[in-house]
Amino acid sequence: MDAAEFRKRGKEMVDYVADYLEKIEKRQVFPDVEPGYLRPLVADCAPQDPESFEDVFKDIEKIIMPGVTHWHSPYFFAYFPAASSFPALLADMLCGGIGCVGFSWAASPACTELETVMLDWLGKMVNLPEEFLAGKDGQGGGVIQGSASEATLIALLAARTKTIRQVQSEKPELTEAEIMGRLVAYASDQAHSSVERAALIGAVKIKNVPSDDTFTVCGSALKKVLDEDKAAGLIPFFFCATLGTTSCCSFDKLLELGPICNKENIWMHIDAAYAGSAFICPEFRHLLNGVEFADSFNFNPHKWLLVNFDCSAMWVKKRSDLIGAFKLEPLYLQHHHQESGLVTDYRHWQIPLGRRFRSLKLWFVLRMYGVKGLQEHIRKHIRLSHQFEDLVLQDERFEICAEVVLGLVCFRLKGSNELNEALLKSINDAKKIHLVPCHLREKFVLRFAICSRTVESTHIKFAWQHISQLATDLLKTWGQNHHQQ
Repeated sequence: MDAAEFRKRGKEMVDYVADYLEKIEKRQVFPDVEPGYLRPLVADCAPQDPESFEDVFKDIEKIIMPGVTHWHSPYFFAYFPAASSFPALLADMLCGGIGCVGFSWAASPACTELETVMLDWLGKMVNLPEEFLAGKDGQGGGVIQGSASEATLIALLAARTKTIRQVQSEKPELTEAEIMGRLVAYASDQAHSSVERAALIGAVKIKNVPSDDTFTVCGSALKKVLDEDKAAGLIPFFFCATLGTTSCCSFDKLLELGPICNKENIWMHIDAAYAGSAFICPEFRHLLNGVEFADSFNFNPHKWLLVNFDCSAMWVKKRSDLIGAFKLEPLYLQHHHQESGLVTDYRHWQIPLGRRFRSLKLWFVLRMYGVKGLQEHIRKHIRLSHQFEDLVLQDERFEICAEVVLGLVCFRLKGSNELNEALLKSINDAKKIHLVPCHLREKFVLRFAICSRTVESTHIKFAWQHISQLATDLLKTWGQNHHQQ
């Protein structure tokens, strides 16, 4: 394919993607395929001779689309949203076209510098304390990670290195292995599984801090666990607070937890993967109060801020804490500006060496929507979640299981877990809408998340009528079948 054909095919692909997104609600949201469906549809090995673009293009509808779950369908209400917008898609094209690997400033100055500035823009939008911004000569700053899981892991590893060095300076007789064996990380029992995974990779113990009846961790619960562990000779070093838990979007009490972490010299990381985007709206910014006590903070513009995956924004108060943990300087990566103080080499802020020019997506989206456009997107989703909540509350067969704060509604039929499992199965078998469940304490709960950029009130009404009708059908047969057993 030469440049002339690329121009032609590129326009065709843009048309195809635009058609796909414009007409996505006509597609069944969840695919009708069985595991292993794809292998028989493709050849056993790669072709020896080149094939034409037409042949490849024809196979998109034939082979790929039948197996796609349409995340951007207005009937997709599962997980949390995956952001998408036309400006972000265009920026991704440019990123692929430039094709730089921006591990250092010298490897592509624009790639590094735009990222530093965009994370400052974004930090100001959520009103982060000055210490988290790079500014012209700040100690902190932001970086784009691939996911919130990665940000948590980076924070945990940086905290681990910092603590080991600290303990060794006070007690030089202890080996690194002895200290590692005593380190403990903490997170809510509602925290995302990636926090536990970070501790697994970081080879440290992790303990759950029990949440209260609103699925929130408060100061007293953390203090109790810390006191017990310190008395047992353990070294608490890291706490991950969650703002907007995956199961039910609950919020840990930062204003109580932060001062405890600061006093005990524990690194506090805040994971606000989904909820963080809402903090650009002044009426939701109070949910971030207490961030001033944190050492690091992360949220995903690729969930709810119209920036396509992957773009996870992470800030640290002291970038020297990250760089101190990950810095290695082989000669082939050195460059003559690196000691100037003006230069960031983002390879020291992350696990991989290579990185894409992801800040282009932020730049395009922030400029083409403006803060007001993005606020309106968030507010619309939250209005729709309250619309769904109201519909649920009008039906006495159902109950709401957690406070609806942002764009997630947790609900269920009053009755057994088996009944709700059967309801979810009938919803997902019908494939008109897509939902996923969670467990809240002992209850099996259905999650209804407002996801698509194009979702409207009509889709919410349709979804509720559909769920309500399936519940009616289920309850008719449920009573009979269960009396006979």
